[in-house]
Amino acid sequence: MGLNRGIATVALAAVGLLGLSACAGGTTEPAEPVAEAPEFDAGTTMAALAEAGTITIGTKFDQPLFGLQGLDGEPVGFDVEIGKIIASELGISEDNIEWVETVSANREPFIENGTVDIVVATYTINDTRKEVISFAGPYYLAGQDILVLEGNPEGITGPEDLAGKNVCSVAGSTSEKNIAEYGVNLITTDTYSNCLEPLRNGAVVAVTTDNVILAGLADQNPGEFEVVNNPFTSEPYGIGLARDDDAFRSFINDVLEAAYADGRWADAWNATAGTVLDLPEPPAVDRY
Repeated sequence: MGLNRGIATVALAAVGLLGLSACAGGTTEPAEPVAEAPEFDAGTTMAALAEAGTITIGTKFDQPLFGLQGLDGEPVGFDVEIGKIIASELGISEDNIEWVETVSANREPFIENGTVDIVVATYTINDTRKEVISFAGPYYLAGQDILVLEGNPEGITGPEDLAGKNVCSVAGSTSEKNIAEYGVNLITTDTYSNCLEPLRNGAVVAVTTDNVILAGLADQNPGEFEVVNNPFTSEPYGIGLARDDDAFRSFINDVLEAAYADGRWADAWNATAGTVLDLPEPPAVDRY
């Protein structure tokens, strides 16, 4: 109700200004119509966020192509654009999004304790995580792969070649759990970018996580690294939200499907990850 009154006030002010301009003999372009604020059922997360006019979104700050902190301090990337699409359907402009850096180990805690409203952060949907949070999506399907030094001096072609060797991944990630099954000597850190120096200096022979993340790191450091390009898992990326908030999850899934249909999803990809990677088919959302 307060939001609608605010919009009405802005609209009336705009009309008044146009009238004054006309009386003064000046010319002006017709005002853009003021969009009506979306209306949601009382008591829903959507209604609360729309009324507040702001949303807090957790994302990565060190993932080229998906979530990377820019020079102005704001993150950019495909995940960021997905977050903006969701916010816009709540009537929230991108200027009113609060971005919070999330790393693999704190995504679930940030959702559970209310630090963020949603997480869009190369976040693989799995059953273990669904025990404490819910997921909308997926909005992208990745696959775990391996990053090595340019020229692949160790001749690594897949995870089997890493047995007994030092490999870097991120603590608390799906990638960490997946690669541990191959008998590697696992070196973990908090961000994938922190795995690059150990790879450079020979402390590890490889870095492993999702192929799109590795492609971004290689693209950001031309001539230093290459991706083996042999994915060995399927990683559906979802949007994390509070557990059992079924109405909010359904809303986000509706937004994703609309963005698939009207081209916003493809536009978001082409402007970010699509500068390096081909446009994929959007995945079907899971209506569990």
